[in-house]
Amino acid sequence: MTGRVGAVVFDVLGTLLDLDPIGERLEEVGQPAAVLGPFFMRFQRDAMALTLAGEFADFTATARQALRTETRQSMSEDAIDHVLRGFEEVPAFPDAAPALRRLSETGVPVGCLTVGDPDNTRAFLAGAGLEPYVDQVVTCDVVGVWKPAPQVYRYAAEALDCELARMALVAVHAWDCHGAKKAGALAGWCSRLEGEPGEVFLPADVHGDDLLEVVDGLLALAPSSA
Repeated sequence: MTGRVGAVVFDVLGTLLDLDPIGERLEEVGQPAAVLGPFFMRFQRDAMALTLAGEFADFTATARQALRTETRQSMSEDAIDHVLRGFEEVPAFPDAAPALRRLSETGVPVGCLTVGDPDNTRAFLAGAGLEPYVDQVVTCDVVGVWKPAPQVYRYAAEALDCELARMALVAVHAWDCHGAKKAGALAGWCSRLEGEPGEVFLPADVHGDDLLEVVDGLLALAPSSA
């Protein structure tokens, strides 16, 4: 490979996999689908807070507590189980498979950098038809801290046997791209979720309206002169 990018890792929840169907599960247990967004934001915030406090945030425990709090303790444990099982069945976004396929065909190793159990993540990816394109799955459970802690991105580069400066993270979250840049990696930001990346974050190396556009931009980056 002569390009600047030696490997690409993707955020999973919200970037490769569409969480909207979990809203339907919320409705099935008497909660509004609109709870999904605030719940997921609380889940991520609480996990980051635990990491900053020096503690490990267990995916399931943190998600369960976020649901309880966001619904003002109105959900039964069975209802919470029903909603969280939805993570096992979420579909891929339409642009996910073409983007991963492009990298695979080009010979660029592909990883996923996410939260939770690695085996569960692989099962989610398989169910969405993406697993054949993925070479490595790195999760915060394995690293022991949550994104955007720098050691998460460093660990991913080691897992993919790639120099950190040549590994690119792809995400729809500008904060995740910022974390990758601060750690010394490249970043590709997709505007699907946020529209604009915001001025408080370091700019990603590539912007795109969909994942395939981001991947093509990363593949087109000239080799570093350093």
